[in-house]
Amino acid sequence: MSDPLQVVCPHCDAINRVPAARLAERPVCGACKGALFTGKPVALDEARFRRHLRASSVPLLVDFWASWCGPCQAMAPQFEAAARVLEPAMRLVKVSTEDAPALAQEMAIRSIPTLALFRGGAEVARQAGATGTAQIVAWARQAAA
Repeated sequence: MSDPLQVVCPHCDAINRVPAARLAERPVCGACKGALFTGKPVALDEARFRRHLRASSVPLLVDFWASWCGPCQAMAPQFEAAARVLEPAMRLVKVSTEDAPALAQEMAIRSIPTLALFRGGAEVARQAGATGTAQIVAWARQAAA
């Protein structure tokens, strides 16, 4: 049997240990009893992003966006649809560059929307520009492989 994965709760940020083989069984948080995967992107501020990045064994697909950005708004429903397809193999999150400008600068976000895939706390792939659900899913799966 494989080692359990660490999954950060999207509701209370508690760290849960879940056997990889049980990820698809709709696991719940041991602390708050909320679903660990909701099929929707999780909005994170800088502190929560850092906790998820540091503590999660599940790859993190991040949409760096801003509320004033037309392409970001156009891509939002596509990213949400991708979450329904990609979870629980990866966690999809949204980080507002307006609310976390220091993080956006640290991550060298030069244009938005920007998708970045992190595994083991390190960035493994990046793609800038709005894109559709099928392209998000294909890109994320290829980048995570």
